[in-house]
Amino acid sequence: MNLRKRQRGASAEVHTSAMNDIMFFLLLFFLIASTVTNPNVVKLMLPKSSSGQSVSKKTINVSIDKNLNYTVDKKQVPVDQLQNTLQSYKSLATELTIVLYVDRTVAIQDVVQVMDIAQKLNIKLVLATEPKAK
Repeated sequence: MNLRKRQRGASAEVHTSAMNDIMFFLLLFFLIASTVTNPNVVKLMLPKSSSGQSVSKKTINVSIDKNLNYTVDKKQVPVDQLQNTLQSYKSLATELTIVLYVDRTVAIQDVVQVMDIAQKLNIKLVLATEPKAK
């Protein structure tokens, strides 16, 4: 039986402290680079068509002042003609959004009336507001 201690050769150790710094900087670089690129963009060569139509997105401004004067894109419109006017805008653009500007003294019923017209015509409606003062 050999009970003597064997002498071992040189120990093999790898110091990775410098490699950790490099890996951290590479990770940081790729994180920043990935936020700059847009992964949702796919470059396509679309076919051409002579009868193709482009989808137009349009917003129109409808405003109601304190005297209940209705204005559609800076043109005053009587309340009974509002639906017909919005219908004509709807025929010009496929995706239409109404931005509704209302004086704060106007009754909510008048606002709901415009909302109902937009719902009937299947038009998106956004109520414009002012930011609060701090």
